[in-house]
Amino acid sequence: MKFARQPIVAAVALALPGVWQSVVAQEQPATMPEVVVEASRIWPSEPLDSSRLDAASLAPYRAATSDTARLLEALPGVSLYGAGGVSSLPVIRGLADDRIRIQVDGMDLISSCANHMNPPLSAIDPTHVGSVTVFAGVTPVSAGGDSLAGTIQVSAPPPAFAKAGEGTLLQGQAGAFYRSNGNGQGANLVAMIANEMVSINYSGSTAQADNYRAGDSFKRAGLSDGTTVWLAGDEVGSSSYKAENQSLSFALRQAEHLLELKFGYQHIPYQGFPNQRMDMTLNDSQQVNLRYLGQYAWGSLEARAYHDKTRHKMNFLEDKLQTTGMMMNLAGMPMETEGTTSGATLKAEIVSSDRDLFRIGAEVLKYHLDDWWEPISPVVAMPMAGMKGSTFWNINDGQRDRFDVYGEWQARWSERWLSQLGLRSSTVAMDTGNVQGYNVPYYGNPANPASIPGAFNAQDHEKTDHNIDLAALLRFTPSAEQTFEAGLARKTRSPNLYERYAWSTNNAMAMNMVNWFGDGNGYVGNLQLDPEVARTVSVTAAWHDATREQWGLTLTPFYTHVDDYIDAQRCSGGSGMSPCQGSNLTRSDDFVYLQFANQTARLYGADVSGHFPLIRGGALGSVKMTAVVSYVRGKNTDTGDNLYNIMPLNARLALVQRSGNWSNTVEGVLVDAKTEVSQVRNELPTSGYGLLNVRSSYEWKQLRVDLGIDNVFDRFYESPLGGAYLGQRPMVYGTAVPGSGRSIYAGLNLRF
Repeated sequence: MKFARQPIVAAVALALPGVWQSVVAQEQPATMPEVVVEASRIWPSEPLDSSRLDAASLAPYRAATSDTARLLEALPGVSLYGAGGVSSLPVIRGLADDRIRIQVDGMDLISSCANHMNPPLSAIDPTHVGSVTVFAGVTPVSAGGDSLAGTIQVSAPPPAFAKAGEGTLLQGQAGAFYRSNGNGQGANLVAMIANEMVSINYSGSTAQADNYRAGDSFKRAGLSDGTTVWLAGDEVGSSSYKAENQSLSFALRQAEHLLELKFGYQHIPYQGFPNQRMDMTLNDSQQVNLRYLGQYAWGSLEARAYHDKTRHKMNFLEDKLQTTGMMMNLAGMPMETEGTTSGATLKAEIVSSDRDLFRIGAEVLKYHLDDWWEPISPVVAMPMAGMKGSTFWNINDGQRDRFDVYGEWQARWSERWLSQLGLRSSTVAMDTGNVQGYNVPYYGNPANPASIPGAFNAQDHEKTDHNIDLAALLRFTPSAEQTFEAGLARKTRSPNLYERYAWSTNNAMAMNMVNWFGDGNGYVGNLQLDPEVARTVSVTAAWHDATREQWGLTLTPFYTHVDDYIDAQRCSGGSGMSPCQGSNLTRSDDFVYLQFANQTARLYGADVSGHFPLIRGGALGSVKMTAVVSYVRGKNTDTGDNLYNIMPLNARLALVQRSGNWSNTVEGVLVDAKTEVSQVRNELPTSGYGLLNVRSSYEWKQLRVDLGIDNVFDRFYESPLGGAYLGQRPMVYGTAVPGSGRSIYAGLNLRF
């Protein structure tokens, strides 16, 4: 395995002398025993209105995907926007991406890309995920902030230490996988050395794949030169990727105090996006994450400070450069982004009495973004003048800083009644510098208010939002077999930098570059946007056995009303070559150009999940059925239009058989047709479908083997949230991105 950061590898090698000779004889660290979870569930010891996946329940899925977001697909209410091979965008009950607070190892990370090609969950490899917690709907203020849908918290495994008197503990694991569809392959390595006070951990992973294939042809095959065919009819263009991740951490433990320092590095040399006009040609990020956790007689205190720097580039990969059987005579369209995130949190849990628990905290998050595009070739930039243009500044010196404080009171009134009440105050300050277009002579002098960039530059860019979040939850447990929860919440999200500050309306290409929705349309920002305010009510009823291990059924209906929902409207007017002119207002069979706008939205639906025993003991071992069913409906109540990319009614049904060290699963995925589509965006409808997946795992001592087949019958289907197909030229309207055809995969993991 070869990684880009040799110093990290060298540091680990020096820290672990003789590891390969010694590890076999070492004992396991002192940890709680793992509990295997066959389906998503609400843990009674977890915060209210949350669901959690631990290491054991995540293990069967790691061999099947290199996209961390896909580990969440089995949770009720969670779906995914299609994107690159390691960069899917999560959706919770119809609200996606920036409307979800996503924390990776406690860090609030932000996409530094006009197409959100580097979302927070892409910053951690699935093989390094130790646990996932999802707050859906009514989120406690201690976990929420600057979001509407909920919160996703993804964490690496906690540091392990040697037992008292054990001496030096040496441990590690190594793994590899292969997937037939797209020739996906990769490997991962974890190494650890620790004593009772100090723990040093290293993890590294690499993953790559070629374009994947759909279950059938969905387009014409590429032209042939007599020996080769460019992109077969079933090949999904611009879906290849390669990603490398490394992490080095140091932890110090003294009595009830823990200090942990982590360094992370990610290198993605390329990643194709079949529903975007551009591809990722480089993404490098470095992270530093310092954390203190202390236990005191009165409760606990946690402090964290972190910094992330991301360097991101976009251009065309080969599939988007190909046309008429030859490479386009085009140098490309380089687009570059640099984003930095610096954050700090301080929070405490105070046990006031046997009844009362208080959570208080403060957070600071400072984000800076530059998004610029180098001058392109004369043919594209200025055919009339025969000269190169100037640097296009999409976002120049963008700033988005957030300052939060919150307080939360949790009270256990009796064995049956538990309540939680919280308040969060958030101040979001945003600003950006002046901009300019590719061709200053055409766009006009950026200092002239009569020009397009000049009109933007002449406006006041500084915006400050004062937001308030409220959350109230109540849990009633009438018996060991029943649990009921109800919650109300007011949650607020301020616009992101692109929603407010993307400015160009006279360049179709520039508008097309602002699009994290995968619909092929072009977008422009709106300086007058107000923060979104969502009011949510949800109720959860759960029936289960007393231990919550044998059987369970959970039902959660919900309703959300959003004021100032940031939707889109067709742009109009402009001058010269503006794409907002002409038929843009009435076009219904092509890509269109839109401006972000505050409107009103309504979402409602229900999630159902359950697990039930079918056979207990005997020759087959135990057999259990699991089920997850989700439905959400989204409507723009100002225009009467449907909200974009709402997942239709869907279900996952599985039979899980366990016997000794074997575990086998047969899973059916059923998805209804998507017919309620957004008219303003000319969203494509998709047909309903059903898929069959099978997977098996075997564990023997330190060895784990995973085998599986996704889409056993090689069924062709259109991904409901996959967006419009733009994976190759010509990029024409009317084709949805298809899902993956049959893929046979195998994974091997060895602990030592």
